[in-house]
Amino acid sequence: MKRLSILIMVMTGFLTSATVARGESFQAALTGYEESPSVSTFANGTFGAFIQDSGTGFQYSLAYFGLQGTVTQGHIHVALPGVNGSIIIWLCQTSTNTDPTGLSPQCPPSGTVEGRITAANVIAGSTASQQLNAMDFTGAIAAIRAGAAYANVHTSPLSTGGEVRGQIRIVGK
Repeated sequence: MKRLSILIMVMTGFLTSATVARGESFQAALTGYEESPSVSTFANGTFGAFIQDSGTGFQYSLAYFGLQGTVTQGHIHVALPGVNGSIIIWLCQTSTNTDPTGLSPQCPPSGTVEGRITAANVIAGSTASQQLNAMDFTGAIAAIRAGAAYANVHTSPLSTGGEVRGQIRIVGK
């Protein structure tokens, strides 16, 4: 009986490790037609993220090309498709639009920006009814997993509300 208990504990440990080791990936294709209201632009981009095994952070890559204006900021918002929502995570900042946490890298004029997001990067949502709290990494990931988050890049002077946007989805779903 003791050997069976030990075997069950070891097998449970292996199964748990296998599940955690796989991580979790998210992605979005960014276009002007995902913006609300839609933007007619040839610009496009991609967002990709991988949650580490510990579940306390994720690595991301945001790429964008062909923008009509000057990049002012990039971030993750919480909202369903076709709806504008609160910013909860800054992906990149500029000197004119700074990340309140001061942690995100500078936005390039075009190309790719990469970084790591943890609870320290999560800001409180500006829409009180969304109940989005600063430092709530678990809540931010829950919104992403639910399909209720999008990545976007804002430009000036034409698309201050965002030039390209994409709903974030779990890879494989």
